[in-house]
Amino acid sequence: MMNSNKKRLRRSMMFLNCQKPGLIKDPYIYKPDSIMLDLEDAVAEGEKDAARYSLFHALQEIDYHGVERVVRINGLDTPHWREDVRVCVAGGADAIRIPKVESAEDVKRIEAAVEEDEKAFAKEPGSMLLMAALESAMGVMKALDICEASERLFGIALSGGDYTKDLQTVITGGGVELAGARQHMIIAARAAKVQCFDTVYTNLDDMEGFKKEVQMIKMMGFDGKSLVNPRQISIVHDVYTPTEKEIIFSEKIVKEIDEKKAQGIGVFTVDGKMIDIAFYDGAKRVLELAKASGVYKGDM
Repeated sequence: MMNSNKKRLRRSMMFLNCQKPGLIKDPYIYKPDSIMLDLEDAVAEGEKDAARYSLFHALQEIDYHGVERVVRINGLDTPHWREDVRVCVAGGADAIRIPKVESAEDVKRIEAAVEEDEKAFAKEPGSMLLMAALESAMGVMKALDICEASERLFGIALSGGDYTKDLQTVITGGGVELAGARQHMIIAARAAKVQCFDTVYTNLDDMEGFKKEVQMIKMMGFDGKSLVNPRQISIVHDVYTPTEKEIIFSEKIVKEIDEKKAQGIGVFTVDGKMIDIAFYDGAKRVLELAKASGVYKGDM
């Protein structure tokens, strides 16, 4: 039975270093939608076992108050990933982020390990979700194959730092170097009906630049953004929260389409704008996002 949380709200996904117990004991107080408990880049090579120990006890003992717990494991090109998966499943994490994914086969290798461990630790089959980080030109080019690799996969995420290195360029802040990857990934994710997440913004002295980037990726269709600091969470949530005007207009669209469908009418106007059935899913999504954001109480 597949996990019903594949489509949950994931506007903000904050990275936390599993090597530092103080960082992972109470991040729920900042109210991110998801936390990314990192066993990979943030953890020194000689500290991987200690980080896994810290992670397991955090997953078992800390009440994260509904915040999703995703673990970034080490890559398939390391000797660490198999034990990482085992700890994630045994500890009861909600999902695994697979780094440096370049093919559907990468996802399937992790999926096979998860299935083996769910049986070993008597976990509900399908309870562990997966996401894939695309960090190279090859990964981006294979985005659709990766999105369709597993029913467990809830989304893909861009890792801009490694991707731009592979492109032999740098992150400029303007976004031109990431534009192709972002567009390609969001198209692939939507085609496969999974979520898509943008890369981190590391300049904490430029919160205005961060806000502009969040506004841009929301317009592109991204479901959320990876974060490195709690100060970024409220900005992301504000940008992703529908306005009162958007909520009212979406309510009208849903109501009108529901009524007109029953009458056999396919095209009509709402507030002077031509509307048809193609607008329905978008309007429903606005209301769902507003409800999840706590600014809408109505029926959908």
